[in-house]
Amino acid sequence: MADQARRLRELLAAILPQNRFLAEKFAGVDPSRAEFAKLPFTTKTELVADQKAHPPYGRVLTFPLDRYVRTHQTSGTTTGAPLRWLDTRESWDWMLGCKEQILRLIGLRPDDRLLFTFSFGPFLGFWTGFEAAARAGYFMLPAGGMSSVARLHYLLDNAATVVFCTPSYALHLAEVAAKEKLDLVHSPVRMLVLAGEPGGSIPATRERIESAWGARVIDHSGMTEVGPVAVECEASPGGMHVLENDFVAEVIDPATGAALAPGKVGELVLTNFGRVGSPLIRYRTGDFARLDLEPCRCGCPFARLAGGLLGRVDDMIHLRGNNVYPAALEAIIRRFREVVEFRVTVDRSTPLANLRIEIESVPSADGSLLVNRIRHALSDELLFRADVVCVPSGTLPRFEMKARRVVAK
Repeated sequence: MADQARRLRELLAAILPQNRFLAEKFAGVDPSRAEFAKLPFTTKTELVADQKAHPPYGRVLTFPLDRYVRTHQTSGTTTGAPLRWLDTRESWDWMLGCKEQILRLIGLRPDDRLLFTFSFGPFLGFWTGFEAAARAGYFMLPAGGMSSVARLHYLLDNAATVVFCTPSYALHLAEVAAKEKLDLVHSPVRMLVLAGEPGGSIPATRERIESAWGARVIDHSGMTEVGPVAVECEASPGGMHVLENDFVAEVIDPATGAALAPGKVGELVLTNFGRVGSPLIRYRTGDFARLDLEPCRCGCPFARLAGGLLGRVDDMIHLRGNNVYPAALEAIIRRFREVVEFRVTVDRSTPLANLRIEIESVPSADGSLLVNRIRHALSDELLFRADVVCVPSGTLPRFEMKARRVVAK
């Protein structure tokens, strides 16, 4: 902890006052005497507001814009807008270093062949995983832009041994393989590295994936705003090591902000040290977690998140690797004045969750045209497809108190 306190002071000295967002937030703080517990939290709401007030990237930038070489973004937030995040070359190299640590912790072998099932877009984790593995010298199999059937044949033809995907997509691929009579259990795949949504640490989901693939599941966590954070080691399933040489992880009471003792469930708060170009200090992630400080049999000294990430403080919808918030959906749908009412149904009865959006329109509206416009707006801005339908007037409920427009089945 003494080393982490030293690194915090070095970080503050390096970024203040160039980083206008943090300089304003930490006004009056003496970097040489700063203590974690006395610094204010940073929230996603603050970041979204800052980017809205100072578009397009906000003020969480330590250097002039011409120093930055990468941009990534989230799928949307509780305030309805995605966060855009920039990185300098140095910050990007630091994140790839974090990802390389993760690859070592999960027990990759020199002869492994890594299949990446993602269709690459602006989401951070896809790029850090691919580029870090390539930098580390692994045999790479990019499988973006393929159908699921084509990906499965690509996997088998190239004898992939490790698959990177979301838990939902791992189940979906297994379902497709069964229909196509492709044998995954006896394929060369020995490990699936899962991220992007809960599932890798959920026992029932984990068991289904491991049984369908005949392979080990490894859970992994990261965020666009902070970078690659934690991963399950090969020796101890059911938890994730935080990369404590690059992050500080705290667990707090989400209602009071008070620190909680190890073993208690609360909100995960993160500080990253190496992303100097766009750092975050005491960032409230919105994830529930429980810190485990007991020694791990793998020998790694880092604390673990027991059971992985345990849920969300807010009501986030996990959809095919995207984190989709109800407010992000409403922010788009309500822009269409023809919409009188709407309802979102999340159907998790199949391996890949489906989102159905029912809308009621004003009588004069062209329902088919409106549906297509909303569908395209969702795809363009939140980067996923939804089933949007127009229902007859009076079909959807009305509310006098707090509305419940998002339902699950």
